[in-house]
Amino acid sequence: MRSTASNDTTPRSDALFGPEAGPAAERIACLAEFMTAERYGVLRGSVAMRTRYMTVLAENMYHGQNAAALIRHCDAFGVQQMHTVETMCRFQPNPVIARGSERWVDVERHASTPEAISALRAAGYRIVATTPHREDVTPETFDVAKGPFALIFGTEHAGISDEAIAAADEFLRIPMCGLVESLNVSASAAILIYELSTRVRQTVDGWQLPIGEQAALMERWMRRSVKDADAILQRRLGSAK
Repeated sequence: MRSTASNDTTPRSDALFGPEAGPAAERIACLAEFMTAERYGVLRGSVAMRTRYMTVLAENMYHGQNAAALIRHCDAFGVQQMHTVETMCRFQPNPVIARGSERWVDVERHASTPEAISALRAAGYRIVATTPHREDVTPETFDVAKGPFALIFGTEHAGISDEAIAAADEFLRIPMCGLVESLNVSASAAILIYELSTRVRQTVDGWQLPIGEQAALMERWMRRSVKDADAILQRRLGSAK
């Protein structure tokens, strides 16, 4: 669903990267010649809005529709990386629903929940379990400025695992006004990722990727968008690396 105020809400920028971006800057400038200005602007603007300050961990999400919705939410709201645990099933987004969003979001796969949580903690993330069964914080009261955080979403029927509950630093729930006690995982993820990513950008300094990471990501996206990108770089710059 797009904003009713505009037919296209994707941020745009025609800015090229400078020397501070390192060797990727030259390759980006080269590939930009083989891309429309509009396409370059969409990619450049989207890179500038990406964040790793928050991330998502999906535990054994076996419905392809929900997997696709989750990765699409991450793309739509600028979350660059998500994590998966696949002890029971593979994380396989339905391509019809994902609409290519899996090309733009990095997915790191883990063999188990403890392994995933250990890796996230080592990277400096708070572990935040999303569940309607624990009283802790809501999207409005969650302290986004306290430090980077990872939202855990569980299986479609059982919710998050006991291992995730035991390891969680905080519990996050969406308050209900009706008779149902929870939303499905896709709807919950959409609300939480949108609400919290918006608050991160409004209140947290340094939420953006460092300029070097932005350039590296931009180059990777451009290589996927420009036909024969490696051959072009080899011919123009003498190397594709």
